[in-house]
Amino acid sequence: MHVKTIKTHLIQPGELLENILDCHLFSISEKTILVITSKIISICQRRVVPKTSISKEALIKQEADAIIQTRENPYGIYLTLKNNILIPSAGVDESNGDEVYILYPKDVQNTAIALWNYVRKKHSLENLGVIITDSHTTPLRRGVTGIALGWCGFEPLYSYIGKSDLYDKSLRMTQINLLDALATSAVLVMGEGNEQTPLAVISDAPKISFLSRPPTPAEEQSILIPMEEDLYAPLLMGTKWLKP
Repeated sequence: MHVKTIKTHLIQPGELLENILDCHLFSISEKTILVITSKIISICQRRVVPKTSISKEALIKQEADAIIQTRENPYGIYLTLKNNILIPSAGVDESNGDEVYILYPKDVQNTAIALWNYVRKKHSLENLGVIITDSHTTPLRRGVTGIALGWCGFEPLYSYIGKSDLYDKSLRMTQINLLDALATSAVLVMGEGNEQTPLAVISDAPKISFLSRPPTPAEEQSILIPMEEDLYAPLLMGTKWLKP
């Protein structure tokens, strides 16, 4: 598998995503996956708020679907739910913004589908994947990795269920989350600082089954687990979630 980053100009609020792709994505091959950071999508959507207009805490509470309120919060980061994802501070971010808070993008799944349609048509492609990424934390581990917020053009999971392991025992539960695995690979090379490489193209990714259509609602939901069925349900359901 190979991940190639694409350097862009400094994206400004209100720019068209299609124009950005036209300026910097000169060619793309069949059976590749285009990766786009959610931050530039938010900036294009003008999902930015001046820091002088509202406190970060108030903005997080405004944006979150649910939040865990704590008495002590030395880092100013809250554990929240946003669009069925456990994510710090409802996605409100200060990095790589000019005295603004950058919010979670709107309609991220529909945006992924629209970009998939645009790039596929412009470059005359049959098989193409699109992933919109964000940074994410893992409990009890330092640092961030990648997570997919939206996607299109391929099956999101690779299932080992019913297949044999090394000792010919049938696997019952194992699935690979292709979306987040690919997102993590791309976020690693795109970076988190001043790299200015918010686009990447993944080629020769294993275990990918491309689709010539957008995902169905059932396929969009297939990557999610209800809280009560999650492995971490005792922790997630054992705390008090506040609905702002």
